[in-house]
Amino acid sequence: MTDTDRDVSTDETTSLIASNKVEGTTVYNPAGDKLGSIYNFMVDKRSGQVEYAVLQFGGILGIGSDYYPLPWKVLTYDTEQSGYVVDIDKERLERAPHYGSDEPRYDRAYGEQVYGFYGVPYI
Repeated sequence: MTDTDRDVSTDETTSLIASNKVEGTTVYNPAGDKLGSIYNFMVDKRSGQVEYAVLQFGGILGIGSDYYPLPWKVLTYDTEQSGYVVDIDKERLERAPHYGSDEPRYDRAYGEQVYGFYGVPYI
């Protein structure tokens, strides 16, 4: 790799974004309330499609947080807020499928539960 290659930004293009720029991005509801931030996302190994963005919510400074898988399809990027928006309020989010330190099996049954909660068909 040359010095010129290192100067080229590969974090973001008009249609692509690097995973490290998505992780940590704030998630809001339509009212502008901060719900949390993207902890990571889960990618289908075969299709390469993002299935879930895992929202870190609650706790203090990341301690005691819970993790809420959101179907990627329910997120919209808002350039004015420099964050993602999901159409859900905090009270409903607290009832959404989530986990603490024990990550679930991301199998079909769990996918149907998560996607069903958000009213999105699981394919």
